[in-house]
Amino acid sequence: MMTATIDIATFEAAKRRPGERRRSRIILTLLLSVFLLYSFVPLVYLVLSATKTNGDLFTTFGFGFGTEFNLWQNLSDLLARDNGVFMRWMFNSLLYSTVAGLGAAIFATAAGYAFAKFKFVGRNLLFALVLGAVMIPQTALVVPIFLLLALSGLSDNPLGVILPSMISPIGVYLMRVYIEQGVDDELLDAARIDGAGEFLIFRAIVLRLVAPGMVTVALLSFVGTWNNYFLPLIVLRSQEYQPITVGLATWYQLAQQGGGGGEVLFSIIITGALVSIIPVIVVFLLLQRFWQGGLTAGSIK
Repeated sequence: MMTATIDIATFEAAKRRPGERRRSRIILTLLLSVFLLYSFVPLVYLVLSATKTNGDLFTTFGFGFGTEFNLWQNLSDLLARDNGVFMRWMFNSLLYSTVAGLGAAIFATAAGYAFAKFKFVGRNLLFALVLGAVMIPQTALVVPIFLLLALSGLSDNPLGVILPSMISPIGVYLMRVYIEQGVDDELLDAARIDGAGEFLIFRAIVLRLVAPGMVTVALLSFVGTWNNYFLPLIVLRSQEYQPITVGLATWYQLAQQGGGGGEVLFSIIITGALVSIIPVIVVFLLLQRFWQGGLTAGSIK
């Protein structure tokens, strides 16, 4: 009798499971749809606004087209504004973000490897400091960083933006976890037995095994540096060194004040914001294929 009761209860529970799984899938689908909508609505607004004239930008519905398609004229005005300074800002942002991304990936990998595979005095304390740095907002560090850069003679210098951007506490944490799970101690010991030095092991074995993780850190640092506003605003004074974030913000302040030789700058600023996201999308599309190789892709090669 007891066995029959248990079998009936198990059968009833099994009948409910498909329905519960279906409801879970529906809920997850709805949540992902809300997230997708939240992510793409600003992008849609940006694309549509970049096709409008200054007049249509303020007199037509935000998620509709204007009375005329003015994208090409907006692009022409954008590139011609202030003797083409926009392209200089784009080049600066690309330079700062690329160098900072590569540097952050290398330094974070080296630090993560040391924390994951070596035992030394103060390791846990140092790693706790790294985790503590993750919790500190970057804006809170801008003034101390500026003071250090000023004492070092790096204010109003591109290195003043690049060097701090190479330090990625979250990258160190990610790479430590990645290396602990993806690099076997037996492989490293075998290399040491064969006579390989620590630098050779790191360069020839570790870097290949953790390439997907390095790409992740590089992309995070690239995007973070590309979107950074406060640090370049404080460190850089010369317009020729400014990145795209500071440059567009300067134009926006000018537009709000009604300056700029009587010209309305809002359509140019919107178009500049649209153009400024293209390099980030391109870099993401180029790097995403490196994530698909898996942890041991380097060892297979």
